[in-house]
Amino acid sequence: MSRTDVPAQPAAREAQVVAPRAGTQARWQARRRRPGMVAAAVACIAVCVAGNWWYWTQNGQRQQVLELSRDVPAGNVIKDSDLKAASVALDPSMQVVGIQQRSQVVGMRALSSLHSGALLHPKEVTRKSLVKGGEQKVRIALKSGQMPQLRPEDTVQVVFTADAASSSAGAPKTEDTSAPQSVQVRVVWVGAAPESTGEQVVDVAVDKAQGPKLAAQAAAGDVALAVNGAGS
Repeated sequence: MSRTDVPAQPAAREAQVVAPRAGTQARWQARRRRPGMVAAAVACIAVCVAGNWWYWTQNGQRQQVLELSRDVPAGNVIKDSDLKAASVALDPSMQVVGIQQRSQVVGMRALSSLHSGALLHPKEVTRKSLVKGGEQKVRIALKSGQMPQLRPEDTVQVVFTADAASSSAGAPKTEDTSAPQSVQVRVVWVGAAPESTGEQVVDVAVDKAQGPKLAAQAAAGDVALAVNGAGS
């Protein structure tokens, strides 16, 4: 019985030799697949980096600023309802009013006509009183084609056309000849041109001594505006 058991030992050794060869082949196949997995991981990382870079460039430079929610005519007081917040990407050189200044802007006056959807510029508003002591406010209405481009704080000359017509016709003047033929005023408000009448109105500040005459001439429509040039 011992002789018949001896040949079984080489077969067992052969089985032991074959088994390691199968394991070696499996590990070699696993190493063949590993470069593909590394490449996929690198590609995934690249996509993530590119996505983060795009998001930062699109949102990292955004600022919370003030935008006009509706039109505000020149000279009008700005209300809180006239403003809304906007998140925009801006050039560093561009000057706008930040959302943190909202409470400071409310109550200020528009120096020019502000349009809905536009960002608010700090030089478009003022806290100064547009009608000072010793002045009167007078409203003048002109045809839209007769109204020059004006904004608050502009200095203009109001010419009394009734006086000029009387003088050219040689008619005697019934009013005080010492009264000025024109008066210098300061613009405090510019209205929009109504579609129905085609007239545009402008409020001006004038010295109290000249206010009544200007108001009378303006009510009769006997005025014209002349804009002073720079340095006048």
